[in-house]
Amino acid sequence: MNLIFATHNRNKFEEVKSQMPPGIALGYLGDLTHEPPVAETAETLKGNAELKMMALAKGTGLNCFADDTGLEVAALDGAPGVYSARYAGPEAKDFDNVQKLLKALEGNSNRQARFRTVIALYWEGSIHFFEGVCRGTILEAPIGHGGFGYDPVFMPEGYEVSFAQMSLQQKAQISHRGLAMKQLINWLTNRAKER
Repeated sequence: MNLIFATHNRNKFEEVKSQMPPGIALGYLGDLTHEPPVAETAETLKGNAELKMMALAKGTGLNCFADDTGLEVAALDGAPGVYSARYAGPEAKDFDNVQKLLKALEGNSNRQARFRTVIALYWEGSIHFFEGVCRGTILEAPIGHGGFGYDPVFMPEGYEVSFAQMSLQQKAQISHRGLAMKQLINWLTNRAKER
C-alpha cells in the first residue's frame, strides 16, 4: 500500500512514519513537490485537513492524507485552536507561539488544555476522516528538548513529563495525532484484508 502524507513538516512526518506498520509505504510531500504549503484558510481543523488533502489528491490522483492539529486551552476559550501554528503571527516559529501562550496564561490557575487532530484521507476516490484528542495541562515553563510545536509546555493527563520529554514511540501511544493515526491505520489494515 502506497500513501502520501501531505505535510511539509518533516518532524510531523517522522513522528507519523514511526507508527506505520509493515506493508504501508509512506511518502513525504516535500519529496514530491517544492510548491509552498497550501494556505490553511478554513475555520475548522477538519476543513484545513481536507483542503491540504484535496490539493494533493486533485493534483496527483494519489492516495494521500493530511492532518490539522489545534491546541485548545480552556482559559482562553479554546484558543489558539485552528490558529495554533500561527498564533503569534503568520511567520511565527514554535518558540514565538509558546511564549505568547505562556504570557496569555500568566497568573491563571486554570491550565487545562487539549490537543485535537483531524486527519482527512483520500483513498481510491473516497474521503474519510479520523479524529484524536489528548487532554492535559499547560506547564508554566517549557521542559524537554524533543518534539515540536507546543510539546515542551504540554503535559498529558496521567503523566509527570511534557510531550517534549517523551520518545517518539511513547508520545505516539497517547498523543492526539497518535490516536487519530491508529484509527487511520486500522481502517487501512481492514481494506488490505478485503483485497
